[in-house]
Order: sequence, then C-alpha cells, then structure tokens
Amino acid sequence: MEIIESIDNLPVQDPPGEDFSAADLDWVKLGSEDRCDDVALIPYDRVDAFIIGECSNVECPTRFHIERGRKRSKGSLKQYKNDEYLEYRLYWCSFGPENYGEGGGILPSRRYRLNTRNRAARPQSMRGCTCHFVVKRLYARPSLALLIYNERRHVNKAGFVCHGPLDRDAIGPGAKKIPYVCSEIQQQTMSMIYLGIPEENVLEKHIEGIQRYCGSDEKVKSLASQYVQKLGMIIKRSTHELDLDDQASIRLWVERNKKSIFFYRDTPETDPFILGIQTEWQLQQMIRFGHRNIIAADSTFGIKKLKYPLCTLLVFDSRQHALPVAWIITRSIAKPDVAKWMKALLDRVHSVDPGWKASGFLIDDAAAEIEPIREVFSCPILFSLWRVRRSWLRHIVKKCTNIEVQREMFKRLGQIVYSIWGGVDLAVALEEFSLDFVDQTSFMQYFKDSWVPKIEMWLTSMKTLPLASQEASGAIEAYHVKLKTKLYDDSHLGSLQRVDWLVHKLTTELHSSYWLDRYADESDSFLNVKEEYIASTSWHRALQIPDNAVSLDDREHLFAKVVSQKDSSVTRVVWNPGSEFAHCDCEWSLQGNLCKHVIKVNMICENRQCYQSSMSFQSLKNILIDLWKKPMDDSVELDISTAWTHQMLDQVQKLVELNSSDDIGLVVNSMPLKWVAKKARTTSGRQSSTLALPSSSKNDYARKRSRKRKRLSRFR
Repeated sequence: MEIIESIDNLPVQDPPGEDFSAADLDWVKLGSEDRCDDVALIPYDRVDAFIIGECSNVECPTRFHIERGRKRSKGSLKQYKNDEYLEYRLYWCSFGPENYGEGGGILPSRRYRLNTRNRAARPQSMRGCTCHFVVKRLYARPSLALLIYNERRHVNKAGFVCHGPLDRDAIGPGAKKIPYVCSEIQQQTMSMIYLGIPEENVLEKHIEGIQRYCGSDEKVKSLASQYVQKLGMIIKRSTHELDLDDQASIRLWVERNKKSIFFYRDTPETDPFILGIQTEWQLQQMIRFGHRNIIAADSTFGIKKLKYPLCTLLVFDSRQHALPVAWIITRSIAKPDVAKWMKALLDRVHSVDPGWKASGFLIDDAAAEIEPIREVFSCPILFSLWRVRRSWLRHIVKKCTNIEVQREMFKRLGQIVYSIWGGVDLAVALEEFSLDFVDQTSFMQYFKDSWVPKIEMWLTSMKTLPLASQEASGAIEAYHVKLKTKLYDDSHLGSLQRVDWLVHKLTTELHSSYWLDRYADESDSFLNVKEEYIASTSWHRALQIPDNAVSLDDREHLFAKVVSQKDSSVTRVVWNPGSEFAHCDCEWSLQGNLCKHVIKVNMICENRQCYQSSMSFQSLKNILIDLWKKPMDDSVELDISTAWTHQMLDQVQKLVELNSSDDIGLVVNSMPLKWVAKKARTTSGRQSSTLALPSSSKNDYARKRSRKRKRLSRFR
C-alpha cells in the first residue's frame, strides 16, 4: 500500500446506513517508512456511527472508551498543518489496555483444575487488548474527522487474539466452552438482578444478548441459564461486611476496587475520613454530560441517620435528568478537605479529557464552601431553592393540622424569600410571621430552633448567587427521593451506621438502576424501564399535562385548578400560583415534593403579566441591573459591562427562541454570520489572489519551517 505524507488529497468517505465500521472504509497509510498508521477521512457528525459499528464487530465484539483527549480553541494557532486537530480523542478497546490476569500476565487455557484458591480472570475482564484508534477533528476543516487506526487487531502485546470467539487462549478454566459475555451484557444482567427483576425475565434478556454473538441453540440457552443462576447466587450471597470492623471492611473494599476510587483518606487521629467513589461508567458520563454543562451537588444527605453524610455530584443527561457521577462520603466540610477531593476528581477527569470544563456549579446548601469550587472548577456558582422549599413544606404539613393555615404559612414564608430584592427588613418580617402564627407552637418551635439562627445566611446566598430553575431543582429532588427510597429500607436500618453498607448500596443497587435507565433510553429496550425513567421528574410529568387542563383564578390570584389526566373527575388545587412556594393538595406535594401540578401552573403563569416572574428570572434580572449600575458613566468599565450584558442577553434570547420554536432550521438560518479568526479567514475562508502562493506551497513552507525548528532543537 502506498504511503502518503499529507491528507490534502484524501477523499471524504461517507458510507450509507446508520452505522458503519472500519471494513466499510478504504484506508491509506500516513507517515513515513519507519512509522505509519491507517487513516481515513469521514464527516465529523458520523463519528458516533463509526464507533457504534466498530463495537458491533462479530469476531471481537466490544466497547470503546475514551482513554485520553485534548482540545484547542479556534484561532489559537497562527500556523498549523493540515492534519492539526481542533479536538483529539483516543478511543481504546474496553478489554484494554490493562490486563486483569493474575500477576499481570497472560493466563493460558487450563486443561486441568489447579489446586489454588486464586481464581483466574473471567473471559469478560480486561485482557490487555491493544486495539485503539484516534479521532481528530481537523483544525482547518472542522466539519471533517480524521480517523487514525494505530492498531486495528484485537490482540495483546504478544500478538495473540485476547478476547472474543476467536480467542484460542481463553482466560480461566473452561472459558472456551461458555458463550461469550461482553461487559455490557454482564452489567445488564447484574443490574436486573440487583433491581429485583424476576429470574425468568432476566434470563430472557440475557439470552437475547448473547445470541447476537453465539447464535441460537439449546446448549447456549442451557449455559446461559446456568450463568444467570450462578450470577444471581453470587449477588444474593454477597455482603457488605468484608470484616466485622467497619473501618477494616472499608479498607478491604478500597483495596479491591481501586479503579472506582478517586480519593481516599482513612480515619487517623488528626484528619477526618473521606471516601470519593466514581466508577468508570460514571467517569464517562461526567465527561459526556458535564462538559460545558452544569454540575450539581446533593449535599449532606443522611446527616442525622448515617455514620458519615453523603454528598453526590450530579450532571444533567440528555433528558435533563440528574445523573450521579460521583459520591463523596465524609463529615468534613472544611475548605482544605473539600478542595482536596475536588482537585482529585477534576484531575481524574482531565487525565481522560484535558479540555473538559464545567459551565456552572449548582449548590443547595448555604453553608457550603464556595471558594474551593471557584478555585478548582473555575466556573460560576448557582444556588437551588429545593432544599429550603422541601424542608419547610414537609414540616408545615407534618406539624400543622389545619389545611388553610398550612397554605397561608407556606405562602408567607415564600413572600419572605421573594422580598430579598425588595429591601424588606428581615427581622421585622420574621417577627410578624411569628406573631401571626403564634398558635402553631409545634412548627414555630422547629422554625426558631432550626432556621432562625441561619436564615439570614440562606437569604444572603439566594440574593448574591444566581438561582437555579425549577427544572433543575426538580431533577435534583427526584434523585434525592430515589436515593432515600433505596437507602432507607426497613430491612437495612440496623446497618445505617456502617460505611461499608452505604458503599455497597451505592455501587450495586443505585448504580445499576441508573445504568439500566440510560441503557434502556439509548438502546430503546426495556420499554417499561424507559417510560418510568422519562417520567421520573415532575418537570417531564408536567409537560404531559395540556394547557386546557389548567384554569386560573385571574381575579385574586389565590389558586389554580388542574384536571387529572388519569381521572377527569379529580381536580387538583394549587394555591399561590406562579410562585416557587406554591402548594398543591396532591399526595406527592403533601410529602414536601415539587409536584407536576405546581410546575404546570407556573408554566402557564409565566406567560401572563398579572403574575410575578420566577425567582430564577428575577435573580437574572437583578444581576443584569447590578452589572449596569456598577461602572461610572462614560468610563471604559461601562463599555466592558455593556459588552458583557449584551452577550448575556443575546445568549438568553437565543435559548428562548430555540425552546419556543418548532423548527430549529428557521432559528439557525436567522442567526447572523459569525466571523472566524483572522488567520482562518486568510487561509481557508478567502480565495487567494494571483500574487499569493498556492495552498500546497504554503503547506510545504510551513512543513519546512517545522522541520527546521525540530533540527535546531536537537542541538540545544
């Protein structure tokens, strides 16, 4: 095969069909006689289709994970080659590069039983596979991607096939005799068992998965049945108590699960206990959904019941549902400790994708340290009201028996929060609230003990930080409720003070639940799981309610009515409509949650001028006004503030247009043309004149200068 030195004349290939693989492309050699790789040029928007096609290789079915990545901003290079990258990602076969065999070596197939207690690695474990390829989004042509296959064969360092049906030296006793089970099928089966799905349904889905690789016969079904039964038995017999001593048990778990730990500090006499957990799947989801997106925190879960409180970092997936990507178990909220585990987490993300960056960090606790977040993540910080709202509503319903008093108390508390921008004296407002509801002794005692000493701190955070939307608050609350349901099971109440029990529940049942939700949504399988996953947040349930099912009291703005979609004879009443502190009479709302009826009513009220705007919008408006008032008149600071304000308003306007438009093409076509960097305009956007050198000559000149710099660097 001819070796080329430049990709200038490389044709762009776009095979038909939804997915395609390396076999559908014509590859050429790029490089020199000493070192060259197989390359091909495809449209950038078809990279995912290529990856999916490569994963479906019948001879070596697998999955590819991002091992490393880099990014550049447009215009950052003054001179560049035609194969320079704008985005760079190294994809590696999920059976490599590490080798999970005993001692790190290759274990051959065994024809006899070894008298040892050390089990060999299973056939679906990592085998040291060297198959990997690079995807470069070209700097000069961002619409194209250069595929560079460094190793197309699924072999180990010794050159032998190391996984799949063609593996002659399978790892483990009898490995060649059992059907091939990839990590995805194994995780799917484990998730279904952990979630309590009946064994016959688990077996049916397991057989469907392995038949894609092994065909269909009675032997495959029999072995699959044995596999599911054995896996179910292992899961049922597994225990969180690796040692009677909880501290020793955690040490053993950490030693066995090093790849799922991003930070661990034991409990010496001076430093507090910290355990940071993030599985490889969670790492991939954080890179995928957290880049240029919001990171949220559900902090201080179980502060009264668990031995150590649990903090969860969340990202918002493709449906804007909260997805846990890291768990931190610790009682310490000290600034140095928070900075340490945050830095360790970010370093782990950057080890895979150095260009990863969060657009914002959403907190739900006014006592949280925000300086480590700003120093480590270097992004704006937002504040969510869901914890305040949930706590107040739950205790009002629990401690007040009169329904009318419940509604009025919750409304008054909402007015106190809304008044943070109105210049109302907080002490006077609280005094009036206490006098008006002095007969509600149970709630007022709780409020004075738990909230009065710190309410000024919370209101200050709400006023100074941008406030999160109801959709984000509802998604975090949905995760919190699900976490509470999984952990606070009556059968496990005796284990709440053991950390190993908490770790076991998180990494098995909860992790499996979210893995199966994402898998069902993306693969369009497990339709019942997918339907429950889609409807798992009040925001999405509210979108299913038609506008004509809502009727508003436009005269006094006291309440709104929502007709039930399941039973038209049932009507829900929402009091104090248009406010985050609205109150509904449905069972879900009476438990303190943000229900779909409140969200739907607030959606309708947003389009009516007679109702107040949401707190998140008022927060944005207040920030813009403060930004406009700050600089001196006719100063450079005024120009800078005006530019920032115009940019923010422009972004908000585009988001509103995208959300309200039925045809995204009309919105895109109406957008103004964007000028690219000056160097890009001269090299690619503007035609060269007759006096200018041809593009090939320019590239040759740049290449010669690069070679000259390399030669000179050798003598330094």
